Amino acid sequence: MTVNLRTTPHHYLKLKPFNHTTISSPPLILKSSKKTMVTNGSDSSSYTGITEQVTFEREIKKSKFIAIAGSITHEHSAHSFLNQVKDTRATHNCWAYKLGDQYRCNDDGEPSGTAGKPIYSAIVSSGIDRVMVVVIRYFGGIKLGTGGLVRAYGGVASECLKNATTCLVKSKVSISMEVPYDLLGVVYHQIQSFQVQDVMQDYDTSNEGVTVSFKVDYDKVDSLENAVKANCSRQIVVVKR
Repeated sequence: MTVNLRTTPHHYLKLKPFNHTTISSPPLILKSSKKTMVTNGSDSSSYTGITEQVTFEREIKKSKFIAIAGSITHEHSAHSFLNQVKDTRATHNCWAYKLGDQYRCNDDGEPSGTAGKPIYSAIVSSGIDRVMVVVIRYFGGIKLGTGGLVRAYGGVASECLKNATTCLVKSKVSISMEVPYDLLGVVYHQIQSFQVQDVMQDYDTSNEGVTVSFKVDYDKVDSLENAVKANCSRQIVVVKR
């Protein structure tokens, strides 16, 4: 039987002994070397990101193209990344970024649709999210034409992302805890301070307490676990998925 935590009757909070030890969990980030990992589009709790800034350079008909890709977390960090890597001496600094369903691209003086959009298409094709790619062009004197520009910008962006080291990031982590009845109030108070979601209680899985399950932001997992341990008089079984 599964009940919502907010509607739990007070008479369920009984005192019972609890002697479990903490269970460790597998790593939450899976790294790959020089390969692009494409996440399942139906899993909104995880995404593929890049672990470090990467650069790719190519000369096309005497024009020098330099693609630089970096991880971003929000629109402000995208602007900061652009200001960090762009070269004001270059002919063009074209770019695109993707933040989940949000994206933007810019041709920076190139014919409309020949630079920013191909860069964005390369990002989408790579399966990488929360990333920005800036392609810097130093004009070499030979015009490439509309098709040539699309291939040039899209091509260097694609090669840049292929060279990136990627990781699978869980933005939301599912956690379950086996909690003694007398510590349920303490645990509930702690987890609520971390803005957890989908909190549920299950009384059928343990004879000595309650299984509390919820989801929390990935970057809050360690702090939440430490807070629970620090405020509970006994160890709590913690399982992360």
